[in-house]
Amino acid sequence: MLFLKRYLPLVICGFTGVVFGIQYYVPHKASEDLLTFINDWMIIIFGFSMILALASLFHVHYQKIRRRQSGWGFSLIVFIAIIVTVIIGIISQGETVDEKGLTSFGWIYTNMLVPLSGTMFSILAFFIASAAFRAFRARTLDAFLLLFAAIIIMFGRVPAGEYLWSKIWGAEFPLQMGDITEWIMGVLNMAARRGILLGVALGAIATSLKIIFGIERAYLGEKE
Repeated sequence: MLFLKRYLPLVICGFTGVVFGIQYYVPHKASEDLLTFINDWMIIIFGFSMILALASLFHVHYQKIRRRQSGWGFSLIVFIAIIVTVIIGIISQGETVDEKGLTSFGWIYTNMLVPLSGTMFSILAFFIASAAFRAFRARTLDAFLLLFAAIIIMFGRVPAGEYLWSKIWGAEFPLQMGDITEWIMGVLNMAARRGILLGVALGAIATSLKIIFGIERAYLGEKE
């Protein structure tokens, strides 16, 4: 049992990690067929994981409803919405549009899911604005430069900024607000972004190697 629970997953993970690490650099038909085969299995596993996720979701909300915990009414709405949407989706055969226009499934997507998604993103905008306000307090030189660049970007992305710039410096001025904005985004921002991406990539490679060689075992439920 110890072998099945601890060592067999490590062997499978290490073997598949090494094989597909090599597969990426082998431009052979057998290598491509192997990748296609594994991708098909990944789609199947993803489907079963969706079933497990739904079962977990139903279990959590059922416990809330059964115990009448705070907000259990929202859990009841989740149950009703999922069941109704699944039934209508089956009736509509998963199609959002037919020869008559929007199907019932398409109506739910267009008139319910899209507005709800927009509402969630609008709420997220307030959190971003709050975080930006805290980050842009010019207490240090770095914070002042960040605030100054943010102001230029915001003014350069809206017509009002271009209008004010042309009124102050004139329309014939060789350097426009849009040019400054594009330079900041294309040079300064891109340089910082590439540095972050390089750090993320190196971190992902290091973590992958630790998992492949059995150093990182958190996915087995073990503590680091």
